[in-house]
This record gives sequence, structure tokens and C-alpha cells, in this order.
Amino acid sequence: MINSISIATSGLLASAKKADIAAQNIVNEDSVGAVAPTKGQNSGYIPQDAITLSQTGSRAGGTVETISLNRSPPFVLSYEPDSPLANADGLVNAPNVSADEELITLKQAENAYKANAISLKTGQEMEETLTKALDHKA
Repeated sequence: MINSISIATSGLLASAKKADIAAQNIVNEDSVGAVAPTKGQNSGYIPQDAITLSQTGSRAGGTVETISLNRSPPFVLSYEPDSPLANADGLVNAPNVSADEELITLKQAENAYKANAISLKTGQEMEETLTKALDHKA
């Protein structure tokens, strides 16, 4: 019973982290950076990809975890000649972020969160039922 609660809790945390990563990417979608940064400039926001890993074994007990990795490629060239960060050709680094893809990731995280919340509730109900049954036999 405890394993089901542990697994569901790890799923909740993994889903929340996945949603957080997608939200950060959306917020920084319009951030630009210099193509060839000089002192005091940056190359721009580096978007992250959320990777969910399953861990099995006696110690992990079947938990999940979300990690973030730098997106590859992190930037796409964007024509913004009025930007102070633009090079001689008017190009800047724009984060390689698609709002559509990030919204899909948010929806996936939401659905996973809901499923894990239901699993957590079910695990708790099973534990309560077992505890009551054992109390009646004692």
C-alpha cells in the first residue's frame, strides 16, 4: 500500500516539474540574445526539455522523476534588425520554443497529475480499508 502512495506522490512531483518547465519556456519564448555575444551580452534563453524517467527496483519502489535537459538546438535565428542585440545582418538568437508544443506538454502534465492524484486517493482508501479490516479481526 505504501508503495502505491509513494509512486503516486512521485508522479505528482514529476508532473508538476514538467508543467513548470513548459511554463518557463512559454514565458521566455520572446527572449532574444546575440548571435555572437560579446562582453555584457548573452546568447539568449536556453529552453529546456522535460524528460520523465521511471525508476524500478527495491530501493526506488517504482517511482518516476522528471529531469530537465537543454534543448538542442537551443536557438533559431530570427530577423529583428531593430534589436540592440542584432548582428550586422539583423539576426538574433530566438529560443527554439513552439507555444503549441509547450501547451501540449502542459496538457500532458495536467492529465498525468490528475491520474496520479486519483491513484494517491485510491491508495489511501485501500490502506484505510485494510486497516479497518485488520482492526475488526483483532
